[in-house]
Amino acid sequence: MKRIFAEWEKQSSLLLVLPHEKTDWTPYLDEILSAYKEFIKKASMYEHCTVLCADKQSAEKLLHECDNITVIQLPTNDTWVRDFGAINAEDEGGIISYDFIFNAWGGKFDSLLDNTVNKKLLESGHIKGRLISVPMVFEGGSMDNNGAGVAITTSKCLLDKNRNPHMSKNEIDAKLKELFGLKRIIWLEHGFLKGDDTDSHVDTLARFITEDTIAYTTCEDEKDEHFEELKKMEKQLQSTGFKLLPLPLPKPIFYNNERLPATYANFVFVNGAVLLPTYNDANDARVKEILSRALPSHEIIGINAAVFIRQHGSLHCASMNIFE
Repeated sequence: MKRIFAEWEKQSSLLLVLPHEKTDWTPYLDEILSAYKEFIKKASMYEHCTVLCADKQSAEKLLHECDNITVIQLPTNDTWVRDFGAINAEDEGGIISYDFIFNAWGGKFDSLLDNTVNKKLLESGHIKGRLISVPMVFEGGSMDNNGAGVAITTSKCLLDKNRNPHMSKNEIDAKLKELFGLKRIIWLEHGFLKGDDTDSHVDTLARFITEDTIAYTTCEDEKDEHFEELKKMEKQLQSTGFKLLPLPLPKPIFYNNERLPATYANFVFVNGAVLLPTYNDANDARVKEILSRALPSHEIIGINAAVFIRQHGSLHCASMNIFE
């Protein structure tokens, strides 16, 4: 029987991709590399990190303080490995690594190199076991699950006409259940973040933190453009039968007059800890305390994500958990 891992289960590594000068990070490359260094340094205190890069010598120089890492030179278009990295599940034969088609969120950007990463990692021995190619567009950040047969996603993303226009909602639902051994998929009909390129990935909106609890993004400012949609999402979540843990939005953050998709829901589980994006906001400490109470067996580690969100993603988007 197939089963997808919950993110809080025991991991073997965290996969990341360093920004390089041929990415959209170029205008502030030093800033984002410094942010990645902090991210990797803290993550590697809890588990091994596998870091892909354009230039191995430069990457090793940047990360010389990090002991628990493997650096691999491999070309990529961008850094958002959550959405093109292989997704792990298991069956009677052991670990499965699913390699979906990645078309950069409906063809918004180039993705040819990103689409070759999993096969190259397999060829070089860095993916163990079976790599199964799935002829379907799907991104890791578009679904979250509780490890016990229930997943959550958004209709806006999975039913986007530029993803799988030949597949109906029922067909997508059935395919994901088959691949991941799911019994139920919760399809959220509401919720968005201004500045998000992904068509409302669920990992910015609602995440399982235990088998029976969903942490979700909430807006407390009635004048904010997110208020109504997030209230509607909250109402739907209340009908799911799961315990709910609201995570308030930080105050609006802008860069070059553009509102950025800052959210605390884009946290990352590693072995024994949760890496929480922070934004130099009053709610940083509040959300850290909320998660600390909900997850007493995990350390909650804040990592400044202010530079990450300039390219419309955060910590979860920038990493992929590996189970093997």
